Amino acid sequence: MYIKRNYGFWMTFDWSKKPFIIGLIYSLAIFLLFSFLQIDISIPWQPISIIGIAVAFYLGFKNNSSYDRTWEARKIWGGIVNNSRSFGAAAVAFVQGEDHQKIKKELIYRHIAWLVALRYQLRLSREWEHQRHRLNDRYSPTVCEDYTDKLENELKRYLSGEDLDKVSKSTNTATQIMRLQSERLQELRDKEYFEDFRHMEFHALIRSFYDDQGKSERIKNFPFPRQYASTAVWLTFVFCAFVPLGLLNVFNDTQNWVYWAGPIISGLLIWVFFLMEKIGDYSENPFEGTYNDVPITSISRGIEIDLREMINDTNIPGPIKDENGFLM
Repeated sequence: MYIKRNYGFWMTFDWSKKPFIIGLIYSLAIFLLFSFLQIDISIPWQPISIIGIAVAFYLGFKNNSSYDRTWEARKIWGGIVNNSRSFGAAAVAFVQGEDHQKIKKELIYRHIAWLVALRYQLRLSREWEHQRHRLNDRYSPTVCEDYTDKLENELKRYLSGEDLDKVSKSTNTATQIMRLQSERLQELRDKEYFEDFRHMEFHALIRSFYDDQGKSERIKNFPFPRQYASTAVWLTFVFCAFVPLGLLNVFNDTQNWVYWAGPIISGLLIWVFFLMEKIGDYSENPFEGTYNDVPITSISRGIEIDLREMINDTNIPGPIKDENGFLM
């Protein structure tokens, strides 16, 4: 996620310059054919403008749908923040008895381990994601072997060796960590560290965490329907292929420098439409480790700080800092 007020123009242009360069060369070639070889392949602008309106509406639909996926992901993780704080407060207030401080820390740390496992799982590569344009490998492992090594090293900070052995070979590590949390809460209830009513409150929070995990996995594992995404690309190509032909019809009666402004304007139009398409394309997968991700690493660190402060823990890390305006 980019956290500065605006993307700079040149930063935006550098990210999306390829369509402009190709469009400018393509348009210039068409204008040169007409100027020097008198090959007139112009088309009236009016029907092309109608195609452009249709493409603009379609791109608007795609971008709105992509934004909905990103915004839903952010709301899910906002819910995880709130429920995690509730769980931490419940652990601190409800657990009473022998070694209660140690048990509170165990519960808090196991929950942080769940957050770590979940965010790592959500950043595993999918075939439809932009695997070549990730922001930083430190935030987003790209292969399962790398993911397993990094995850295990982080989980060692929060889980006991016994717990780590139980979840290390599982397909869905986050799910199994939460299962261990549920089993541990039942064990504590059996030992009367808290009564039934408080155990039910804990179980309600466990259920909410599973709900949030499932919602996140739904967005991660179900891509934006490819028929919509693909159609947007090909319609943009079709429209942009006709743009210089229509502008040639507009500029062919002009003289001097005005005529040669046509290829530049054509290149800009092509750039604008492909830029709109690219923005939607890079917004549809909010957990892929690229520029417009939901900052789940930063959110997880914020939750960790809150929970560890509740138990007066030591060596608490600071908030995640942005890198060149990007927060992950």
